[in-house]
Amino acid sequence: MTWQALGREATAAAHGLARAWAGPCRERDLAAQAVKAALAAWLAWSVAGWWLHAPMAFVAPWVAVVLVESTVYRSIAHGLQQLAAIAAGTVVATAVALPLRDTVAAMAVVLPLAMLLGQWRRLGSQGIYAATGALFVLTGGTVTVATSAARLAEALFGAVVGIAVNALVRPPLYLRDSRAVLKDATEEAHDILLAVAEGLAKGRWDAEEAGARHERALRLHRLVEQARSSVEWGRESLRGNLRRRTGAAPPPGKGYDDAILVLDYAAVHTAGVTRTVLEAAAEDLAAPRPHPELAHRYAEFLRRTAHALRLYSHSRFGDDRDGDEDELRAAVARLRATLNELRRHLVRATRDDPDEVATYGALLAQAHRLADQLAVSGT
Repeated sequence: MTWQALGREATAAAHGLARAWAGPCRERDLAAQAVKAALAAWLAWSVAGWWLHAPMAFVAPWVAVVLVESTVYRSIAHGLQQLAAIAAGTVVATAVALPLRDTVAAMAVVLPLAMLLGQWRRLGSQGIYAATGALFVLTGGTVTVATSAARLAEALFGAVVGIAVNALVRPPLYLRDSRAVLKDATEEAHDILLAVAEGLAKGRWDAEEAGARHERALRLHRLVEQARSSVEWGRESLRGNLRRRTGAAPPPGKGYDDAILVLDYAAVHTAGVTRTVLEAAAEDLAAPRPHPELAHRYAEFLRRTAHALRLYSHSRFGDDRDGDEDELRAAVARLRATLNELRRHLVRATRDDPDEVATYGALLAQAHRLADQLAVSGT
């Protein structure tokens, strides 16, 4: 079993390398960041260790490596926090060790203080480096003001090298990832709605099949959250990034925010539809199954919804955006007409059953919100 797992990992790694070699992708971005981190460490060590013979030269490449972050903004922000934490730990360790003149006793006093200092919210995730800075001072030989100043200088130099390499050598951009995740989420919503529509049109009420679709609908919510995170990541990658001036990719503007809002509505509507079908298909639940004519009408509405979502994705992230926007407006108009017709039919078909009114009324409300958002975002 272990060898099989290792084989799968090796195969996945080989596929990742192939994708990185073939063209722009996340794997290539990760490889570039790894090479840049190694370059930053080499440069920091070459100056601090090989040229200047600093007493604890490893501090410079160590700081340089950890500050080649996923975005330039994050390198700068974390670099400032990390330097502040190291400086705080260094000052505390020096102030305690000088009068005590005993490393063991100084550690017993300094480390608890440094760990508490590291919890300061302004240091963020870099607070742990307060204890690290203290250890650099206490384990580096005789503690003096000069040696402590040298530790700070080494850390500062490593931070400068790490930030400079990340900012000047192929600074990372993640706009391509944002577009890909948004398109994937929209396509998944389209595929789920189309599958449900096909099942309703053919009168298939298989509980296992309905359960699988509902699971996909629930995962769609996670895709939407991933898309939202990716857009925020793409925006952050532009902050302090020299590549944003080259026009390599358009920044994520209002269209991305609109797309996430549409996907939010689509995810809620898709989950509601699949849950209703699942409850109607389950034998141990008393949920009513719609009349075949009503099911056909609802299937047609879901097809039009899926088609409008795909056109929306093309209008926002495709090549022929003007033509797709015209098609989207026409598709949304047809979707509204189908929705109004479905509403009138539901009123006639479910007026004697309060449970059906509640169930399909909720679905209609969600469908109206989705259609309204598509109309607003498509203009």
